[in-house]
Amino acid sequence: MRNTLTKQRSRKSPGTVTIHREAGQLRMKKFGGVVSYCLHGASGKIVGKTFTTSKLIKVLHAGLPVRELDELQASLDVPMEKLASKLGISKATLHRRKAEGRLDREESDRVVRFARLMGKAVVVLETENNARRWLSSPQFGLGGAVPLDYAETEVGAREVEDLLGRIEFGVYS
Repeated sequence: MRNTLTKQRSRKSPGTVTIHREAGQLRMKKFGGVVSYCLHGASGKIVGKTFTTSKLIKVLHAGLPVRELDELQASLDVPMEKLASKLGISKATLHRRKAEGRLDREESDRVVRFARLMGKAVVVLETENNARRWLSSPQFGLGGAVPLDYAETEVGAREVEDLLGRIEFGVYS
C-alpha cells in the first residue's frame, strides 16, 4: 500500500521532496533543485525542468534549502569549510543554517553564482573533472587568479563567465 504522507510542493517545483509510506517504511523521493539545474540544465542532462528568471528569483527570495549547498560542495569537490568561506558564510552561521535547514537570500544567490559557473565550465570543458580542475587552478586570462577565488564577488564571477565564453568560442586571450 502506497500513500503520500506529505507533499511540500507539486512535482514540478524545484527541490520537491515527497514522502511515501510503503509496507510500513518511509521513503523519500528527491527531485532536482536549482543547483542541479545550474549544473546540468545547460548541458541538456535535465529534460523538462526549466527555471524562468521569475521562478529563480522567487526561490532565491525564499532562500535555498541547505541541501543545495551540499550538492554544490559535492559537485565542486571542495571542503565545506573552504566553500563556506568563499560564499562569505562563517562557521557559526553555517552551523546555524544547517540547523534551520535554509540559507538566507544573499547566501542563496552566491550558491547559485558558483553553481552557474560550474555548469558553464562543464559545458565548455566537457567534463566535471575538467571543470573542477580549471576552476581550482590559476588562469592566465584572469591574471593568474584562481576562478573560484575570483568569483567571490559578482564582478569577478562575470569575468570568469566571460573567460569561459572566450574559451568556448576560441577567443582565449
